[in-house]
Amino acid sequence: MKNIAIVCFCLCFGSVIAQKITDTIHSEKLKQDREITIGLPANYDQNPTKKYPLVVVLDGEYLFDAFHGVMSYGAYWDDLPEMIVVGINQNKNDDRSYDCGTDEQTGLPDTEGKKFFEFIGIELLPALEKQFRIAPLKIIAGHDISAGFINFYLYKNQPLFDGYISLSPQLAPGMIELLPQRMLEIKKQLFYYQATADGDLKSIQKDTKLLDENMLALQSNSLNYKYDAFKGLSHYSLVPHAIPSALYQFFSLYQPITTTEFNEKIMVLPAGYVDYLTQKYEQLEKTLGIKAPVRINDFKAIEAAILRNNQFEEFDKLAAIADNYYPKSMLSDYYLGLMFENLGDFKKAAKAYQKAYQKQEIGSLTKDMMLDKSSELMKK
Repeated sequence: MKNIAIVCFCLCFGSVIAQKITDTIHSEKLKQDREITIGLPANYDQNPTKKYPLVVVLDGEYLFDAFHGVMSYGAYWDDLPEMIVVGINQNKNDDRSYDCGTDEQTGLPDTEGKKFFEFIGIELLPALEKQFRIAPLKIIAGHDISAGFINFYLYKNQPLFDGYISLSPQLAPGMIELLPQRMLEIKKQLFYYQATADGDLKSIQKDTKLLDENMLALQSNSLNYKYDAFKGLSHYSLVPHAIPSALYQFFSLYQPITTTEFNEKIMVLPAGYVDYLTQKYEQLEKTLGIKAPVRINDFKAIEAAILRNNQFEEFDKLAAIADNYYPKSMLSDYYLGLMFENLGDFKKAAKAYQKAYQKQEIGSLTKDMMLDKSSELMKK
């Protein structure tokens, strides 16, 4: 990339600058320079070993900001992981009609479309992986003609992308039948989202509905799929509604334990609440490739389930997990104290709370709280 020195400068001075970078990359395939926009997490330069999922957005001149805004908002509340988004700008000299060109006879990219297809896979992705810390999970998105074009990556035996966000797509000939077949043949975890609206082009509404019917007929455990047909929206106004719908669908595993999840999935269990928590984070790493520490709020949810169902022995396992992720905090000893207290061993409980008092506060747990609990139990 040409502006590598400028990029490095931006990364060193201020998270606001680092959030959005305009750069160019020379393409031998296209025989031209192409402008791209790169959005980095605000704390990218402060986490030198962390890798981030990548979202490549076609039609970047108008889709980039829409994606970047949703991703930044979701990351702020920790509902979405921090991600790197790269927009490929295509409006200059009507590049998108050449980039996404399709042969009407074969249903495959035409000469110019093939060059753009290879530019993304052979030139852009390797350049981004060399320049930035990118995790294995990669998503591609497009709108209209570019939304149909992204599906061609699913025609490959080993698709470059794991997730596909297809916004009001113009589907190539044969794609309605071929895509579901490819979904069954591809063995790895895939994420697929498509959207239309009742104010969309009639041909797009018809094709996406047919594709949806074919997708719903699949018997695949490795496909995360969602289709939205919005009411009262147009070909363009559906975009800001569809983007969060897609991302929150793809990353539903990442989200903290919600009230619904607590009531419908955790509280109905007779036991095994700590196992549920462990499996939730193991599945997150297995499916999305994201290794994350257990959230404090998720600890509190499992704590509540244990207390309400009188499964106090489970605090021992919860304490072990807390010690693994937050060894310097009082969380582990607090859970040991809760276990002994509820099992009636007040002496051991008081000692656990005293030990917790000597460690760092975390979440809503304070030194005053540990001291009060210990003092109260010593009187019993």
